[in-house]
Amino acid sequence: MKTSNSLKMEIVKVLPAFTAEKAKRSSDDNFIVSNTTPVSLDLLKNECIIPNFSKDNESTISHSEFIEAVAETVEHIFSGEEILKPAIRVSHPIKGRIPSAMGKPAKLLSDFEKTLYYERMAFSIEIPTIRNTINGNQLSLTVGGVRAYNLENLYSRKSLERFKVFVGFKNHVCTNFCISTDGFLGDIRISKTHELIEQVVNLLSDFNVVEELNNLSDLFNYKLTETQFAHVVGKMKMYPFLSKEMKNGIVPANLGDSQLSAMVKSYYNDESFCGTPGGNINLFNFYNLCTGANKSSYIDSFLDRNVSQLTLTNELKSGLNKRNSSWYIQ
Repeated sequence: MKTSNSLKMEIVKVLPAFTAEKAKRSSDDNFIVSNTTPVSLDLLKNECIIPNFSKDNESTISHSEFIEAVAETVEHIFSGEEILKPAIRVSHPIKGRIPSAMGKPAKLLSDFEKTLYYERMAFSIEIPTIRNTINGNQLSLTVGGVRAYNLENLYSRKSLERFKVFVGFKNHVCTNFCISTDGFLGDIRISKTHELIEQVVNLLSDFNVVEELNNLSDLFNYKLTETQFAHVVGKMKMYPFLSKEMKNGIVPANLGDSQLSAMVKSYYNDESFCGTPGGNINLFNFYNLCTGANKSSYIDSFLDRNVSQLTLTNELKSGLNKRNSSWYIQ
C-alpha cells in the first residue's frame, strides 16, 4: 500500500464528504469502557459546542471534524472494502449554559439553555473485509484516533492542535486493539484538517498489514511459565518506582496497580486468554491480558499504553528467544 507524494496531495483534494449512512453497521464500541460513554457522530456535530482559543476566539478543530477527516481518508484508501460506521466514546463532559440562564437553578434549565462538549474523545473505524484468524482469534483492520482538549492551552491564542491516530487490528474475541509503533502517530500537531489528512494518508500507506499479522501470530510460539509470569508482573509493578537513571533502557510498563491486578485475575479466570492448567501462558494471550486491562485507562493515555504493551511483549519474546537480555525476564 504505497502512495506517491503526488497521489497523497490528490487524495487530500478529492476526498468526498463522509456520510455515516454509507456504512451498514457500526464498529464495536467496547474498545474502551471505563470512564467513558458511547455517543453518535450526529450528537457531536449537532448538540455539542466547539471550544475556542480564548485570547483570539479562534475555533479549534472539533471532534466531529477529526472523525470525518479520518473516515473520508479511510474510505478513499480502502475503496472497495466494507467500512463500518465509527464507534465513538467520550469522557469528561464540560457543561455550561447560555448567558440568559445565568443564576437559574440547574434543575430548571431548559435544553436550549444548556451547552456541552466533551473534553476527551476516542473513535475506531473497522474494516471487516481486511481480516485474518490467528489461533481462533479473528482480527480485523481498524483505524481510529484520540482527541483530548486537556492537552491544549485553550486559554491562549490559537496554536497547533494535538491529535493521535492509529491503524492496527481489533481482536473480535475481546474487542482489544493490537497496535504497534509502526501503526501509531502519537503526537500529530496541525492547524488545518488537510494537514491531518496528509498525516493519516502517510500512516495508512506505510502500514504493512502482512508483517503486523505475522508478528502477532509469532507471539503464540513463546510461553511464560507461571513463575516467569509472576516475575514479569512483579517487575511491571516495580517499574514506576525506579529512578530516572534506572529506567534508562527499560521498556516502560504503563499499567497501574488496579490494571495489574486485573491482569492477574484474568490469568486465572479469563476464558479466552488464561494460563494453561500447568500455569504456562503464551505471549499472545499475555499481550491480550495487558490490552484488556488497559481498557480501564483514561482516553488521553489509552493509545499510548496500548502501544507500549506490544513493545513490552516483543521484548519478552526477545528475552525468551535469548536474542536480547530483558529486565523483566532474568
